[in-house]
Amino acid sequence: MTSRQNRHRPDRGIPEATVARLPVYLRALSSLQDRGVATVSSEELAAAAGVNSAKLRKDLSHLGSYGTRGVGYEVEYLVYQISRELGLTQDWVVAIIGVGNLGRALAGYGGFASRGFRVAGLLDADDSIVGQEISGMTVRHIDRLEDIIADHGVSIAVIATPAAAAQGMCDRVVAAGVTSVLNFAPVVLSVPDGVDVRKVDLSIELQILAFHEQRKAGGPGDYEPVAGGIPGAVVADAAGDGAPPGAAQYIEAVEA
Repeated sequence: MTSRQNRHRPDRGIPEATVARLPVYLRALSSLQDRGVATVSSEELAAAAGVNSAKLRKDLSHLGSYGTRGVGYEVEYLVYQISRELGLTQDWVVAIIGVGNLGRALAGYGGFASRGFRVAGLLDADDSIVGQEISGMTVRHIDRLEDIIADHGVSIAVIATPAAAAQGMCDRVVAAGVTSVLNFAPVVLSVPDGVDVRKVDLSIELQILAFHEQRKAGGPGDYEPVAGGIPGAVVADAAGDGAPPGAAQYIEAVEA
């Protein structure tokens, strides 16, 4: 029985940890597809995605894909299947709020369109930025936020403002009907039930990498706190090895 034939959907929901890994599998599969690879074994795909093959097979089983013994997975179909599960078989309209250095970089990212995301608006409160052309789009004043959300059917708001402005911007986009927010601001946003927020925190990512670098170098498990109590130096916790604050939970979620 091939993966294409065995397409029943499981009754239970897909675990969050599995959902978090699906984009990684999709990126690896897309690379294989670009190279003209038709089928891939679980071991090959797992190696390309940086996970073990047992975890990959379990993740894909939640989608109803089990591959074919001795053959593996059909690359083209698995790309479609994961894309459908992630909602990438339709276009999603994005507004970027805050057009500083980070907002400009996001506006110029060419991977949005190829992955089903269309940036429909760039917004900022700085009059010196409003009206500029960035990546083929004109920056609009933040006063136009609600109009742009309504006119373009914005589904996802990307907040790249300073921390002090982020919660207010989040409140406005939620009030305008947006229920998905990608937050780059260094602050935790408060949202009502039914609104999904994903936070991108580069400092946490760097701390986790530093933690793993120290482990690879055989460094000590205990760290001395730095002056002022700045995160980055803690005593080994119950998870072991003295990861940075929040890292134990983060690593557990990613590696689950």
